[in-house]
Amino acid sequence: MIKIAKGAGFCFGVKRATDALEVELAKKNGERLYTLGALIHNNVYNKQLEDAGVCVVSIEDIPELAASATEISPVRVFVRAHGIPREDEATLRSESEKNEYFNYVDCTCPYVKKIHKIAAENSKEDNLFILIGKASHPEVVGIMSYFDFDKVTFETADDLSAAVENGFFGKYEKKTPIMAAQTTQNLFEWKKSQKILKKLYTNALIFDTICSVTDSRQTEAEALAAESDVMIVIGGADSSNTSKLYEICKKFCPLSFRIERPEEIRELKFIMSAHTKVGIAAGASTPSGVIQEVYKTMSELFEELLETSFKTIKQGDIVTGSVTNVSDTELTLDLGAQVTGYIKAEQITDDTSVKLTDMFKKGDEIEARVTRLSDVDGIAELSKKSVDAAKNWQKIVDACENGDVLEGKVTDVVKGGVTVSVNSNRVFVPASHTGVPKDGDLASIKGNDVKVKIIEIKGNRAIGSIRLVLRDERRAKEEAFWASMEEGKVFTGVVKSLTAYGAFVDLGGVDGMVHKTELSWTPIATPADVVSVGDELTVFVKSFDAEKKRISLGYKTDDTNPWYIFTGKYAVGDVASVKIVNLMPFGAFAEIVEGVDGLIHISQIAQQRIAKPADVLELGQVVDAKIIAIDEENQKVSLSIRALLDEAQAQAEAMPEEYSEETAEETAE
Repeated sequence: MIKIAKGAGFCFGVKRATDALEVELAKKNGERLYTLGALIHNNVYNKQLEDAGVCVVSIEDIPELAASATEISPVRVFVRAHGIPREDEATLRSESEKNEYFNYVDCTCPYVKKIHKIAAENSKEDNLFILIGKASHPEVVGIMSYFDFDKVTFETADDLSAAVENGFFGKYEKKTPIMAAQTTQNLFEWKKSQKILKKLYTNALIFDTICSVTDSRQTEAEALAAESDVMIVIGGADSSNTSKLYEICKKFCPLSFRIERPEEIRELKFIMSAHTKVGIAAGASTPSGVIQEVYKTMSELFEELLETSFKTIKQGDIVTGSVTNVSDTELTLDLGAQVTGYIKAEQITDDTSVKLTDMFKKGDEIEARVTRLSDVDGIAELSKKSVDAAKNWQKIVDACENGDVLEGKVTDVVKGGVTVSVNSNRVFVPASHTGVPKDGDLASIKGNDVKVKIIEIKGNRAIGSIRLVLRDERRAKEEAFWASMEEGKVFTGVVKSLTAYGAFVDLGGVDGMVHKTELSWTPIATPADVVSVGDELTVFVKSFDAEKKRISLGYKTDDTNPWYIFTGKYAVGDVASVKIVNLMPFGAFAEIVEGVDGLIHISQIAQQRIAKPADVLELGQVVDAKIIAIDEENQKVSLSIRALLDEAQAQAEAMPEEYSEETAEETAE
């Protein structure tokens, strides 16, 4: 049974606005028609206006639009039913006075205009204007613009009460409060707000500004909801009065649903039966055509439900049901015909890790096969896998013929291989085609998502290969790799193996070799002196042979060249702390920086003649030495200890005698 609320549809103010626009639209006199903001809060109706050529503009567009108006192409702007701010109306008036071909029609609801007047007439510094409504709603924004002094909005009575408790009104205690309500405000909220304000102020001026139509519709919706099993509330998503109606209906009928378009009704089929009592209420901005379309769709649904109730179900039938309950072990479906269907988890998927609550929700329609039927209890056991498998088997056959790659999950390890579930079908993959090394553990891939090629169909049995897909992917990856290869290209790879002559680096499926001479600027005996298997290296391509699949890699760079590090840090004449690393008959070699040694000739070790360097120096000793020559071409450095000794002696000899004696005495003490 379906019952429509008597007052459903356009209210007086909305109908006044739509009639005004539709009259002008019917004239088709070449006048360009616009609405300042959406004419009403209903997307369905506004879309009809858009299709008819009526455009929506903002106040910022008005000056330019007015300037474009001519005798041949005049412009008329319609002010929305909710009204606009005072300054916006002033802009419209000013532009219309400047250009006779630009006009506007004020379609503001008379009830809203009344509140504009209340706000304007009481706009005094000694007053506080309070409006019970949603601050962001266009109607409220417009109303508040008519009061020039202290003003505040509260969406609900509870918001007002909280402000009182928090001492918000303390700073306004000497002001006279003027309170009004948004025209679509909930009557209960408004009465509650009045009581709160009267307790706080004895001099409050309260204006009852809720539209009488709103009041009667809310009362009617409340009564209809109380006697209905399901309530449908029709209205725009941004409609304030529709929101209030829905809140009221939800309070008295838990199965209340808010919709905007007739087609949304079919989504609610799962909560209905052939004997459901349905009530229909509609917001003040809902066209009668939309209400009638909802009624028609609802009637069709009832006919379908009634027809379904006479249907019979047999074992083996494929049926479609609507999900009424979901748990992790089974689904419950309404099959109509006074039969409830159940599908256990194992009859939906082979993947035990999947949760049914993640896959399905109430209202989902599912196709399944009846595997067992109890006419007495009106219960049918179903299998979704059975239907899915039949539907998807052809995809398996087609994939075999076309060489397509399918995706699935390894569900079981069986004798000789593994089973992969592909679209509810089992595909057998022999061990040699799994990609697991010979004698490897097949259980290591159980539960993995894999790609598989169907290589053979035997009756109703499919045989596939994971290895072939991996091989093709590897080849494709290699082809792409070589296609982008060029000398100098930089890679970050991992050392895969070491030989006596170099290190092999995995560049992402393709190996390249770094010769041991490229691993270090100083001679090394084996690559293991510098790197280990598993190390990450940044290398560059020195040369490559795509045909032979060979890549020669470089590792050393100028940034790590010891000679460049040395010349960047030292110059001739600098003093460095050096470590003696080798003693020869003709002199000593000392390390200046890692990888760069300098020669201290025997004549540069001491001020006096020595027989051999070992008489003065020893291995590992750290001494200060002066850089006396740098041979860039041969990368050789000459060092001198004697030069520093000579300089120290010269400085000492240059000191005054008194200073020298005094210093000598102090040193002796």
